[in-house]
Amino acid sequence: MNHTKQTILIVDDSMLNRELLADMIGDNFNILQAEDGKQAVAAMHKEGSGISLVLLDYVMPQMDGFGVLEVMNRNGWINDIPVIMVSAESDAAYIERAYELGVTDFINRPYDVNVVRRRVMNTLMLYQKQRTLMGLVADQVYEREKSNNLMVYILSHIVEFRNGESGMHVLNVQAMTEMILTHLVRITDQYHLTSEDISLISMASSLHDIGKIAIPEEILNKPGRFTDEEFEIMKTHSAVGAQMLDELELYKEEKLVRVAHDICRWHHERYDGRGYPDGLKGDEIPISAQVVALADVYDALTSPRVYKPPFSHEEALRMIRDGECGTFNPLILECLTAVADDLKNRLNRGVTGREISVDAARLLDSAFDAAGGAEASSHTLELLDYERMKYHYFASMSNEVQFEFTEEPAMIVLSDWGDRKLGLPETVMDPYADEAFIGVFGTENLDVLSHRLRTTTPDSPDVAMDMEVTVDGEPRWLHLIARARWSDEAEPRYVGSFGKFIDIDDQQAQLRDLQFKAYHDPLTEVVNGAFARKAIVERLSEHPDGDRASDRFVLLVCDLDLFKQANDTYGHQFGDRVLQHFADRLQDSVRGDDVVARVGGDEFLVCMECPVDPRPLIARIHGSLEGEFEGFPLSVSMGVATTDGGNRDYDELFRQADVALYTKKRGGRGGFVFYDDLNEEERGALAEAGTTALSGIDSDERDR
Repeated sequence: MNHTKQTILIVDDSMLNRELLADMIGDNFNILQAEDGKQAVAAMHKEGSGISLVLLDYVMPQMDGFGVLEVMNRNGWINDIPVIMVSAESDAAYIERAYELGVTDFINRPYDVNVVRRRVMNTLMLYQKQRTLMGLVADQVYEREKSNNLMVYILSHIVEFRNGESGMHVLNVQAMTEMILTHLVRITDQYHLTSEDISLISMASSLHDIGKIAIPEEILNKPGRFTDEEFEIMKTHSAVGAQMLDELELYKEEKLVRVAHDICRWHHERYDGRGYPDGLKGDEIPISAQVVALADVYDALTSPRVYKPPFSHEEALRMIRDGECGTFNPLILECLTAVADDLKNRLNRGVTGREISVDAARLLDSAFDAAGGAEASSHTLELLDYERMKYHYFASMSNEVQFEFTEEPAMIVLSDWGDRKLGLPETVMDPYADEAFIGVFGTENLDVLSHRLRTTTPDSPDVAMDMEVTVDGEPRWLHLIARARWSDEAEPRYVGSFGKFIDIDDQQAQLRDLQFKAYHDPLTEVVNGAFARKAIVERLSEHPDGDRASDRFVLLVCDLDLFKQANDTYGHQFGDRVLQHFADRLQDSVRGDDVVARVGGDEFLVCMECPVDPRPLIARIHGSLEGEFEGFPLSVSMGVATTDGGNRDYDELFRQADVALYTKKRGGRGGFVFYDDLNEEERGALAEAGTTALSGIDSDERDR
C-alpha cells in the first residue's frame, strides 16, 4: 500500500492566512506555499500532477486567482489538479466565473476548521475516486491492447515460421511502421492520421503477409532465384491475404480488419505503378500500405534469409534511397532518413509492456475526449510521472543547465543543478526584467535569443547558438540548444521554449578527462597498451624534416620479477603501490616525449629515440629502476629491440623485445638483453613461442 503523503499547495498573499490553513489541514499532507499567483504557477509547473489540491486566494498582487485559473486551463492542469477557492467574496458573478474556470469548491473567510478539513478531504476523495475509476478502465484497455498485440503477433509468427523467418520480422515491421507514421504526421497534414490511426495501422501491419500461408513451402523457402512461374505463385499471397480478411463475415467491417485488408493487398504496390497485384500508383496506394511496404523492404534487407546474408543498416538505406528496391513516396523516404538513427535501438528487441501501455493510454485518452471526460488516464499520468522523474534525474547528472520558459506568464524554470551553476533562483519571474538574470545573460543575448525563438516555425522549431555570459563576475561561454513551443491553434502562436545551456569550458574539461581515462591505465596513469601501440606506430612513421622518419628508435619491455610475491606476501593494495612506484620511476628515467605504457599486470613498455649506442642509456634506465620499495626488493628484467636493422614495424619490434625478455628471464632474473645479441639458434627457437612473458598485447586490445 502506498503511504506517500499527498501535496497541497496553499496560495495566498497573507502569510498568516497560509499558516492558518496549513494548521487546520494538519500534518497528514505535504504543504507547499506561494505568496502570489506567479509563484503558484511556478510551483505547478515544477511539480505537475504531484500536486493533489490547490487552495487559491482570489485577491493577490502580480497575478490574482482568476489569472492562475486561466493559466491552469491553458496548460490543462485544471483537469488533474482540483482547486478550492478561498475568499470572503460572495458576489454571484464572481462565483460563476470561478466555476466556469474549473473551481471545484469554495471556502469562505473567516475560516472554520471543521469546514476546511471536510471540504479538503471531500475534494481529495472525489478526485481519488475518479482516478481510481479511470485506472480501472485504463487497466481494462491495457489488458485488451496487450491481448490484441499478443494474438496478432502469435498469428503472424505462425506465418513467418512457415517462411523460415524469425518472429522479429513482424515486430520490426510494426515498430518501424509506427516510427515512420509518427514522423509523417509531424511534417505534413496530408494524410489526416490521428494517434489512434497510427496505433491501428501499426498493429494491422503484423498481418501483412498472412497470405503466405497458402504458398507451397518448397517455393516459400526456396534458397535460390524464383522461376517466372514460381514468382507468379508467390505474388498471389497479397491477394490471398486480403481475401482471407474479406471472408470474415462477422468482422470484415471492423476498422482493424479494413486497415489490415488494405495492407495485405497493396503492400507490394510501388509508387511508380510497377507493383502488384493491381498496379496502383502514387497515393492511389493507401498510406498504410505504403509505409508497411518500406518497413518490409528494410527489414528484409537487414535480416538473414535462406537466399541471402543480411545487409548492413547503412547499405540497406543506400539501396532503398537509390531505388534498387523499387520506388517509394518521397515523403516516406524523408521520414526514413529522419528516423534512421533510431532504427537500431528500436528494432530486434520486441515490444515492451511499457510500449503497449502507451498505446493503451492513447486509445483511452481518445475515449475520454470523445465522451467529454478527463484528458488523461491514470496510466498516462504514471507515464508522465515516469518521464518527469527521468528528466529530473538526467538533469542532475548531466551538469547541463536545463530550462523551460513560458510566455504567459513570463517565467523561466531552471533545473536544480542549473540554478546553482548560474547563481540564479530556480524560478525567475519575468526574466526580461529581472536584474540578476540580465546580469548573467545580458540584454543583447536575450534579445537575440528571443528573436530567433519567435522567428521559428512549428515545423522548424529548433535554435542553437553560442553566448558569452557572466557568472560570479567571470566570463563563461555557453552553447544553447532550444526548441520553441507553438500552440495547436489554427494560427499557431509562440508560447515558450525549453532546452539546455552547455558550459563549453566544462564540456572541454570533461572531454579532456574522458580522453585521459580512455588512453591511460587507471592505476599507474601511464598510457595503456592499446593507445601505446597507436602512438608508437605514429612515432615510427614520423617525418620530422619532411622526407624521412627519425633515424633510431629503441623498444623495451620491462617485467617486475618478484611482483607476485608482493601480492602474496603483503596483499594487493601493497602490490598496487609497488606498481605505481615503479611507473613513476620509469617515467622519471626517460624524457617527457618518450612513450611509457603499462601493457599487462606488471609488464611495462617504453619506446624512445636513442643514440648510436643505446646500451649506456638502457643500463642507466635499468639501474634507476632496481632497488627497493618499503623494504620490498625491486628486480627488473628487460628485453630490448632497436630499429638498427631497418625494421620499423611495431609488431615485429615488439616480438623481438619480447623474445629478448623471455631469454633474459630464462637465464636468470635482473638485467637486460638486446635482441640483436641473440644468435640465430636462440632467435629460431623462440620465434614461434606462444608462452613468452608477454607474448604481445592481447589481440583484441591490439586491434582496438
